[in-house]
Parts: sequence; structure tokens; C-alpha cells
Amino acid sequence: MTKTPEGATADTPYEARIRPAVAADTAAVQAVTDAAYRPYIERIGVVPRPMEADHAADITAGRVFVTGEPVTGLVVIEAHEDHLFLDSIAVHPDAHGQGVGRRLLAFVDARARALGLPEVRLYTNALMWENQKIYPKYGYELVERRVDGPYDRLHYRKRLEP
Repeated sequence: MTKTPEGATADTPYEARIRPAVAADTAAVQAVTDAAYRPYIERIGVVPRPMEADHAADITAGRVFVTGEPVTGLVVIEAHEDHLFLDSIAVHPDAHGQGVGRRLLAFVDARARALGLPEVRLYTNALMWENQKIYPKYGYELVERRVDGPYDRLHYRKRLEP
């Protein structure tokens, strides 16, 4: 089994591969993002920021990577000088429990390493309790809690070994 730079194996089925999003994926990216984040609106009292993102601009900028045919999951990432920022990860609720999120997180790690970046950073809303259990399981450590306007955010980082 040969590893690809995206963290998939050469014999990964096509629908499980992670690829750069293209303009034709914009509606699917919005739909998956909305489906993934909609349940949090009532709990956090505001629309989660990923639901209001300019997905077309993010896709054009090469920041969005998708998996599934049709799209079932995606990440929005942005390279900085000293880290890769995981701006958003979204898995359609119908695909929960199928390893989509795990594959996307592995892809983010592989992407950071390929870019020569030593860590991945992300934040999540403090009221998204599920994420506070998930990220530490994948090597993320809590760095700080910070309020940014209406968002109470927990900032995490994952240091990558070369």
C-alpha cells in the first residue's frame, strides 16, 4: 500500500479520496457545511462562522478540499508562515461514523508536513462540546480560550513530528 501526499492510500476508493474543490463543488460545500453546523445555531445562539463563509472565494484560493462523490466532507485550510490553520472541518451528518472526519484530519496533518509546517492550529466554539472530546484524541492540545465578538472560542494546536 503506497501512501499518497493526501494521506490516502493508492488503493483508496475514489469516493474516499480527498481532492481540491473546484467551482462546481461550491453548492455541495455550502450544503455540507450547513448540514454539519446547523445543529449548533440554537446551542451557541449565533450562526457558526463557517456557514457564512465565502465558499466560492475559498475554493478559488485553493483552501477547500473535499471527499466523497457526492461530497460528504470537507476541510478549509490556510497556510501561514509557521502553521497550517484548519479554518473549518465539516462532515455531513449522513456520513458520521464512517471515518470521514478521521481521514480529513489525517489529510490536514499530511498537508502541513508537505508544506514544511510544524503544526496545525484550529479553534472551535466553547459550546461545541463534542469537539472538545474529539480534537485531543487526534493529538490537539488546548492553548487558550478567547472571546471574539459573539464567539467564545477554544484554540487548539497540534505539533507535528517531521
